[in-house]
Amino acid sequence: MKFSLVLPFFVGSVAAYLPQFRNKAASITALSADVAVEEIEEVVPSYPTVNGWTADPNKFCLGLPGATAPLGDFDPLGFTKDLPVQEIKRFREAEVTHGRVAMLATLGYVVGENFHPFFNGEVTGPANTHLAQVQEIAPFFFLWLATSILTAELGRARIGWEEPLDAIEKNKEVEGKTWLSKLNDNYYPGDIGFDPLGLKPQDPEEFAEMQTKELNNGRLAMFAAMGMIVQEQVTGQTLF
Repeated sequence: MKFSLVLPFFVGSVAAYLPQFRNKAASITALSADVAVEEIEEVVPSYPTVNGWTADPNKFCLGLPGATAPLGDFDPLGFTKDLPVQEIKRFREAEVTHGRVAMLATLGYVVGENFHPFFNGEVTGPANTHLAQVQEIAPFFFLWLATSILTAELGRARIGWEEPLDAIEKNKEVEGKTWLSKLNDNYYPGDIGFDPLGLKPQDPEEFAEMQTKELNNGRLAMFAAMGMIVQEQVTGQTLF
């Protein structure tokens, strides 16, 4: 009889506490969901749009121009696989810069071996030897040339790259091969602002098309320059 009287009271007391437990469980679940959403939002970074391009880690080479049929997304050795954004940008900076130097070098071989208007025509023979001849014939001009190249490279570094100490700090959380170097987030690889003839298109699609043409010509010129240098080193003779 006593048990029958106590049982309803006990059940009623437990039932009174159930809503509180349910509310607490719901609050904890909602809080966990909010934290999970915040964590997901923090993982996805945002990148600035420069020259109509926004880095997309889900695309080949971040969606940068340069892929051309029939090769398409050509990276057989996987240089860009699983690389962070700043590393791929650094690779593209190197590709554009070396391509431009190679185009100038190729033109220099063709012109330099056929025309000798400077230094009283004393600089002759294979183009591989021209710079050494200039250093011997006109040492002050050679010094000016070397200083000009150094100044241009320092200017490019100031425009496109972070300061070394800032780069070290920002590279702590980046899984890549850089340490002292990091391109500015708002810097487009290769665009140092040098456009005296105003050839740079303002339309993003036209800019991407011109960038692809420059890359392809630069790639071809790198192979051409390597061939010219090696051939002259082996034969010791001019090419033209």
